[in-house]
Amino acid sequence: MSTVPAGPAGAATLSSYRWVVLFACWLSFTLTSIDRSTWGPASVFVGEDLAVPFASLGVFATAYYIGYVISNALGGIGTDRLGGRWMLSISLFGAGAFMTLFGSTTSATVGIAVQAMVGLFAGADYSAGIRLVASWFPSTQLGLPMGIFVTATSLGTAIANSVVPAMIAWHGWDTSYHFFGVISMVLAVLLFFVLRPGPMLDSEAEASPSATAPVDSERSPSSWTAMLANRNLVLTAIAGFGGFWGLYGFITWANALMIKGHGITPATAGAVVAIFAITAVVVKPIVGFVSDRFFGGARRMPAVLILALFVVTLLVFGNLSSATAFLWLAPLLGAAAYGWTTLLVALVPRLVPSAVTGTASGFANAFWQLGSVIVPLAVGGAYAATGSFMVAFLTLAAGPALGALVMLAVREQRPERADATLATRQ
Repeated sequence: MSTVPAGPAGAATLSSYRWVVLFACWLSFTLTSIDRSTWGPASVFVGEDLAVPFASLGVFATAYYIGYVISNALGGIGTDRLGGRWMLSISLFGAGAFMTLFGSTTSATVGIAVQAMVGLFAGADYSAGIRLVASWFPSTQLGLPMGIFVTATSLGTAIANSVVPAMIAWHGWDTSYHFFGVISMVLAVLLFFVLRPGPMLDSEAEASPSATAPVDSERSPSSWTAMLANRNLVLTAIAGFGGFWGLYGFITWANALMIKGHGITPATAGAVVAIFAITAVVVKPIVGFVSDRFFGGARRMPAVLILALFVVTLLVFGNLSSATAFLWLAPLLGAAAYGWTTLLVALVPRLVPSAVTGTASGFANAFWQLGSVIVPLAVGGAYAATGSFMVAFLTLAAGPALGALVMLAVREQRPERADATLATRQ
């Protein structure tokens, strides 16, 4: 498959194709997000089938996120070396294959290991998508496309919570894993032939990766040293850790906590989380557009405000007890829980040279996902020790509170400086 010519000519010739790339990356990210979010509505039933105590269900989610963090860290480097097209296809196909396998497991031990493998493949999809999208859009216009791209996580949660409970009622929890696993594998093959890099990409490895090709030192493993030395990138990573602590802690435990803590039916609990996620599908592009259009591409202060709102809405949710109240608050909670993600995702490419966009995005998301690794066990432990719905949500709210405070210390690179850096590297 031929590469796209670099420079303005290539951009002008295939400018409309950038939206095809965005859609393809978004579709892949949506599927891996469904794969991840299927666990929430299925967890109670998997636990009953595999004889796993309620308080121990978080082990499955933690296993997934351990694999996911590792995949983000290594997948970002792999994306910069092999190219977004290869890594995205490998990621989606592998995640689908192990989703299908998990649907056939009859052992808790094997199931935990398989969940780790689902995460290990799924995590690379993120940095591959970021690199491909960033190769087609200038940094000052990344807010809207990144806002669209990250709607995949919330849409995946909404689809899983809308479809999986019905599948469970119809034919058991295993059906949902088989169904989404097969779709992921088929889509992976199709996207491999659709995707190609953009004119803003300064790597020739994207189109035809070669083991014998010289490796740019900036894309070598030693670039992690540069990542850790980048103060603003590290602070952004810590802030995202706190945000994802609250976000994926809610996704992992909300269904089970509402069912066990307040006697909410599984279908209603799934509806609450689905509304929570569907709202975010609308909010994310709006946040990206507003930050591009009215804040000159600034991400820091809008992120601080949204993270603070996330804290407040989690605490309010923890004080509720009725299905009606949960349903009413779900849209505002979803907007706050997901809105900040657009801003941080769009900020990361601005903080590093374009040659290491994949590595930086993988590094940041890997650190963000550490919150997802720890929080299922933390919330499960807090609820098991106290039996308190509110204590569980206080535990969740601690994450975005940390994120809001840390983001205050981030210094953004000016958009024009980021674009100048990009231009000099083409």
